[in-house]
Amino acid sequence: MVDKDSAIAEIDLIRWSEALAGIARTGLGFTESLYERERYEEILAVAAEIAAAAGRRYQPDALVQEWLEQVGEGVAGYVTPKVAVGAVVGNDKGEILLIKRSDSGIWLYPTGWADIGYSPSEVAVKEVREETGIEVEVQRLIGVFDGLRLGFTRTPLYSLVFLCRAIGGELLAHPLECDDVGWFAPDALPEPLASSNHWGAHALAAIRGEDVGVLYDEPRPEVWKG
Repeated sequence: MVDKDSAIAEIDLIRWSEALAGIARTGLGFTESLYERERYEEILAVAAEIAAAAGRRYQPDALVQEWLEQVGEGVAGYVTPKVAVGAVVGNDKGEILLIKRSDSGIWLYPTGWADIGYSPSEVAVKEVREETGIEVEVQRLIGVFDGLRLGFTRTPLYSLVFLCRAIGGELLAHPLECDDVGWFAPDALPEPLASSNHWGAHALAAIRGEDVGVLYDEPRPEVWKG
């Protein structure tokens, strides 16, 4: 069994690895100096070793090659987090809609990558329909999270979370993305539930109609100390 301190250390190692790799790939996208390219590729090698130490399922050489294949030129090469969109959906009973993700077996609110050509709120509506079969209307933005910092994912991403209200449809789990889907009362939430200590109380208060504002990750006093 992994203790809490070990889990936090793993999250930090992954975050540091991705941060170093992002800096190096951005440098490779802008530099024309062979000397600088060698230094950035060396940083990628160090970042891959950090990822391997965190238990990431990659061989360091393979991970370096994957990162190198993602390098673009100029602005296209500036590495930034991906964007995901999530939806906290409530119903008339005060229940929350949750999915069991097929890739991890962990429960979470419906969420997915932001698609080009859609606004964030439109992605929220689309993701809920695709993953759960439920039709919703978007009410407001209630959260902006760093997925790496919270341990949601090992892919660098920012997640925009919208409060939504169910207006129709029937529960139907997406056959590829979800192992299960359901409505859950606040006192009967399923386990394991991804980082619910961070967003759970906020989401349930929003479903109850409380004016909770937007929850976001507070800046750390010393960024690299976790």
